[in-house]
Amino acid sequence: MLTILAAGSVFFPGLFLLSKQCLKSIPALRWSEGDAVIVSARLVSSVQAVMASSAGYIISSSCKDIIEDQHWLTSTYILFAVPYFVYDIYAMFMCHWYKLRVKGHEEASAAPQHMSLALTSYLRREFLMVLHHVVMVTICFPVSVFWRQGKGDYFQGVMFMAELSTPSVCLGKILIQYKQQHTLLHKVNGALMLITFFICRVLLFPYLYYVYGRYASIPFHMVPFSVPWHCNLGAALLMAPQLYWFSLICRGALRLFMGLPPTSCRS
Repeated sequence: MLTILAAGSVFFPGLFLLSKQCLKSIPALRWSEGDAVIVSARLVSSVQAVMASSAGYIISSSCKDIIEDQHWLTSTYILFAVPYFVYDIYAMFMCHWYKLRVKGHEEASAAPQHMSLALTSYLRREFLMVLHHVVMVTICFPVSVFWRQGKGDYFQGVMFMAELSTPSVCLGKILIQYKQQHTLLHKVNGALMLITFFICRVLLFPYLYYVYGRYASIPFHMVPFSVPWHCNLGAALLMAPQLYWFSLICRGALRLFMGLPPTSCRS
């Protein structure tokens, strides 16, 4: 267990540092430290998403009995990925820090000189995402590894595949950051982001309830009344931020395809 945790603790920050140095060393790009940090953070998030989605597909496709079947990759990848959520809180802060310094936002006149002000601004703007990451480490990790007692690897695998939408989200943020909203790539990526986020995150828990209903021969509308209350609570708490973020994506897509001027973007 400790070996896998250590591997994740080295892999994700190491990939971030390696990517940052490589991007800065490419003469044709001439990117600043801030540019390299922002793009590297998005790259690491995309790599983690591809790894999680691949692991999820392998797990879910291997489990014929959705409750009893187990796959070694389930707990292994959870242990490997936990350090990512800790690292990503730091990476998101660094993106915010350089955005204040380079892009000239309103807070930029004060925040770059005072780390505490930058941190306060970061937590205010990214509170929901930071909270999501903290919950993943402090609650979802022990529940998935210890509390499940080897049950429901299929469900865990399907939840891994929710990350399939992340690469398009990251690419969209990079394109917006560098004012490429007018490009065809941004429009195609926006449509892909809307579709993948809806399928992989918004429909995730209704799909899991549907699958369990078929397994237990229970009508779909009766599943919430047939599973333990804490399962419903956990599903609701995990789904709520996904619905909020999806609403933001829909608003952005509406502005994009109606040709309205973009609002100020977040890092």
